[in-house]
Amino acid sequence: MARWCAAAGWPVHPLAPRQKTPAANCQACRDNRHNPADCPCIASGRWCHGFHAATTSPERIDSWWWAQPRFGVGVSCGPANLVVFDVDAHHAEVPDRSRLLPGIPIGPQVTLTGLATGFDTLALLAAVRRQPSPAEDEGTLRVRTPSGGLHIWYRNPNPEIRYRSSTGSSPRVALAWQVDIRSDAGYIVAPSTRTTAGTYTRVGEARRPASLPAWLASELARTGHVPPARTPDPAPAVPAARMPRRRAPKAASRILEPLLDQVAACAAVPEGAGFTEKLNRAAFTAGGLAQGGHLTEREARTLLLETANRARPHQERRNVVIIESALSAGAQRPFHPKGRS
Repeated sequence: MARWCAAAGWPVHPLAPRQKTPAANCQACRDNRHNPADCPCIASGRWCHGFHAATTSPERIDSWWWAQPRFGVGVSCGPANLVVFDVDAHHAEVPDRSRLLPGIPIGPQVTLTGLATGFDTLALLAAVRRQPSPAEDEGTLRVRTPSGGLHIWYRNPNPEIRYRSSTGSSPRVALAWQVDIRSDAGYIVAPSTRTTAGTYTRVGEARRPASLPAWLASELARTGHVPPARTPDPAPAVPAARMPRRRAPKAASRILEPLLDQVAACAAVPEGAGFTEKLNRAAFTAGGLAQGGHLTEREARTLLLETANRARPHQERRNVVIIESALSAGAQRPFHPKGRS
């Protein structure tokens, strides 16, 4: 399996025999903590530091598994351009409904009876967005875990966009309760790996990851899984008074302009203004309006970029990621304003 993964372009590293954790470091690395990037072990072909040592080299892979044939196989998700949704089915106390889908309010009219696992929260997120649950996506590689969970593998179609790894219980960056994200700075257990708890077993016929759906990319951007890009010394922003904001076409203006105003207002609040959520909502709406024929996609993109870059001029790359993902997701739901415009 290690050679098969490497042939697919996915760097691999050894897992401890019958475990889902990386093989132990050498004694020197265990005794002296240091930055993996500075460790001579990796350069010399050792497997220290887990996914940091991952490789696609057939020679190195052969030497590792010849030395210890009982090693399991881990895949380093970031270098492989993978985004894996790790759906847990652990027995745990269900948190308050405000923590089930971070950033999405779940009103009291929504019945949560029976909600118990990540399968439920992922299905709830999909229902909110009117999409099928990724857990049922037969077009992509899915792997059943020994604990009854599910790994849903997707390929990142835009490698210039990086996604953070996260845990579903994190109070800072999380997609849904009991749904972890494995991407940059993370690894996933390869199919057919055996542990003391059982075997990671492929589900369905798909053997390769499908492209990450646009609506999931939008959700990852909304929930902070796309780190802000670091840009060198941006040019001073032109004062708004000297450059009036463009207006949306009349048919779309009544719906879109208030949302753009909310994005623009974030300029006065450097942090804690809910900028990502507001920009995501505006772009999603613009995508629906564009698909409904009430403005062109170019007009929508220009309005959104100009507004976002004035509010957050130091993260233009991240603004593009949020806008493109939400526009694409919104285009799947054509929107037609009611009443006079």
